[in-house]
Amino acid sequence: MNERMWAIRGAAQADANDEDSILGATRALISELMERNELRPESFISVIFTCTDDLDAQFPAVAARELGFGEVPLLCNREMDVPGAMERVIRLLAHYHASADHSPQHVYLGETKKLRADLHSAQ
Repeated sequence: MNERMWAIRGAAQADANDEDSILGATRALISELMERNELRPESFISVIFTCTDDLDAQFPAVAARELGFGEVPLLCNREMDVPGAMERVIRLLAHYHASADHSPQHVYLGETKKLRADLHSAQ
């Protein structure tokens, strides 16, 4: 089977700016992304997380490490602070290996579906 590198996007909204909410939203996002795309932590090359400015109680990467991403390079950044943008959002951009005929299923959970309503797989 031929493999290639893919990139995938996703987002989730934390209930509050606290450690449990940030880690819980991140775990749900990563778990759903892996399930929909039939991936394992070993499939990933790297993951970039962003958070809106109102989230600073914990790094999303902590949840990824808890899910087995110990050998995957992870990076946490700030999302652009755009007036009127959705609050408490954790986004990710992940690079991974999968079969050449794979079809990436982007994951937007809960209210973040509104961010990419154009993506059928975000629903």
